[in-house]
Amino acid sequence: RFQQVQSMMCDLMEWRSQLLSGTLPKDELKELKQKVTSKIDYGNKVLELDLIVRDEDGNILDPDKTSVISLFHAHEEATNKITERIKEEMQSKDQPEYASYCRMSSSPTHSLYVFVRNFVCRIGEDAELFMSLYDPQKSTIISENYLVRWGSRGFPKEIDMLNNLKVVFTDLGNKDLSRDKIYLVCQIVRVGRMDLRDSNSKKYTQGLRRPFGVAGTWSL
Repeated sequence: RFQQVQSMMCDLMEWRSQLLSGTLPKDELKELKQKVTSKIDYGNKVLELDLIVRDEDGNILDPDKTSVISLFHAHEEATNKITERIKEEMQSKDQPEYASYCRMSSSPTHSLYVFVRNFVCRIGEDAELFMSLYDPQKSTIISENYLVRWGSRGFPKEIDMLNNLKVVFTDLGNKDLSRDKIYLVCQIVRVGRMDLRDSNSKKYTQGLRRPFGVAGTWSL
């Protein structure tokens, strides 16, 4: 059961990364949300937890706003789907691919802890800092983005986060450690005027997001 739940958690973390990337088309986003809720419901069944009934979009049905008959049909449909999923899962256990995947998912993982102490860059406006891990050999980002909103006065926008900007990049496996290099990259987005040279407040627009710069350091 532990390996089964671990496998499902790996799937959920991977899908979560895709949802947070903001790059999926609307139809794929809806399909992925349905896969996530289906996996959660299946996991609850495996752990003998309560079954959560949902609508077609994966939202939890409110018993105060849904009729008893509708709740019954939704519960019945969810139970049938989970039963079919359990049958498929039991069949896949007999296949070599399943055993291979279990060995892969149980491999040791590593994490990278990052503590942002300060951001020094003369912009004159608010900025958004996106930090991520980057493989320069494959020219691809291999992690989610960590967002820090930095104010024009040189402090975090959320002042209570001062000296508390921390993030842990998790689930770095042996495959990631075997990469030639991994960089910690910070992308800087300026939030404000179209042109920094505009001085007339009546002329310039506000709240525009413009790429400003990028920096990186060899982390692994």
